[in-house]
Amino acid sequence: MATVLEEYPFQPHSMSIDGHTLSYLDEGKGPVVVMVHGNPTWSYLYRNLVSSLRDRYRCIVPDHLGCGFSDKPSRYPYRLADHIANLEQLLAALSVERCVLVVHDWGGAIGMGWAGRNPQRIAGTVVLNTAAFPSTRMPLRIALCRWPVIGSLLVRGVNGFARAAVIMAVTHPMRPEIVRGFLWPYNSWHNRIAIHRFVQDIPMDARHPSWNTLVAVESGLAQLRTKPMVLCWGGRDFCFDATFYQEWRSRFPEAEAHFFPEAGHYVLEDALVPIRSRIDGFLARTLR
Repeated sequence: MATVLEEYPFQPHSMSIDGHTLSYLDEGKGPVVVMVHGNPTWSYLYRNLVSSLRDRYRCIVPDHLGCGFSDKPSRYPYRLADHIANLEQLLAALSVERCVLVVHDWGGAIGMGWAGRNPQRIAGTVVLNTAAFPSTRMPLRIALCRWPVIGSLLVRGVNGFARAAVIMAVTHPMRPEIVRGFLWPYNSWHNRIAIHRFVQDIPMDARHPSWNTLVAVESGLAQLRTKPMVLCWGGRDFCFDATFYQEWRSRFPEAEAHFFPEAGHYVLEDALVPIRSRIDGFLARTLR
């Protein structure tokens, strides 16, 4: 725990949602920046952004149920619709009326799902290696984690998904203490349930129970086309590759786009300094 706190100098808050504890950061004062993480990360992903922004902005960063400091219930759906509803309930409770939304990985579908329902609350968006629309592409290494029995053993038994990510999602090796921080919440079979459920919840066709939710998220993007957007993309992402980057650019042609060819999926680890500079400028222009 002490190792995590050295790189995570924040005091989490919590609220109850359907009898479960949802943890979140609420750091600083001023215009609001909401940051939504994906799988297999947690609010730790945004630690450096929060540290650099909290002197000027109010930074709200939830840990999805099953992630970070949030509860990890065994009997819970862990569907896309649930995560969107939880984010909506949290931001309503925190009286967020206007914000810039930052999304990464599953945070794209979750965050944009909320934003599409609440476009009047969106001042702008920061999009980092993610998707909020259906895709037919799934790397084999992720597909393996969905297989019966084998998937459970890989993801929950040996922590193969989160452990692989701290190596394969970056191009510059992480320091050991950073690796420990990313992996800290996922230290047992029980505590890895959401990692596995996220992988299982990727909807590839209309038979999947989250397909209609993702289609609705995609439809909601139309409500955001007039909002300022900045894209910061790692070019060596094995999952959200350049085709996803080009898809975002085609859907939001006015977006300010930055492509970092040597950065991986954890783009905030590989290209923090230039991305932080771009986000600083974007927030200054957008949250005036």
